[in-house]
Amino acid sequence: MNYSDIIKRGIIKDNPTFVLLLGMCPTLATTSSAFNGMSMGLATMAVLICTNFVISCIKQLTPDKVRIPVFVVVIATFVTILQLLVKAYLPEVDKSLGIFIPLIVVNCIILGRAEAFACKNTPLASVCDGIGIGLGFTLALTLLGAVREILGAGSILGIPLLPDTTHVLLFVLPPGAFITLGYLVAIFNRIKKS
Repeated sequence: MNYSDIIKRGIIKDNPTFVLLLGMCPTLATTSSAFNGMSMGLATMAVLICTNFVISCIKQLTPDKVRIPVFVVVIATFVTILQLLVKAYLPEVDKSLGIFIPLIVVNCIILGRAEAFACKNTPLASVCDGIGIGLGFTLALTLLGAVREILGAGSILGIPLLPDTTHVLLFVLPPGAFITLGYLVAIFNRIKKS
């Protein structure tokens, strides 16, 4: 399998949000706007790429008995680095995502890709897998946030699109995340089958 196929598979065939239905906590909690969705997706993608690379490099050195704890330590290291960088250089992103940045450590997408792909493949293939899965996750969260923001606030990235009388508050609240996600999963799977 070539590297572009690995990336493409992560975006479409193995999309973590619309196909595998993984990482639902950040998906539902952080997508009240397109900016928040994109920020969470990019943060997760950065950790995923770095984690996949390191785990692929140390797979031969890691005994099977401590494999999962080692994976969690690697993930936690990159999440800590990311959190410190975001706090220092992107305070608005830190303010909007809050506790969800440290919670990337327990995101099942990252641990799942480490176990299913990175510990069985080369470092370059693992980086490509991280890029593909990360892009799929980022695009899904951005789309979900954009739909919720347009329907709930009448804007996209803070730019007003619809008059105030057309806003449906439900879509910026938690139930709106479930409704929007359900429709987007159905649409994505319908398009994928055609």
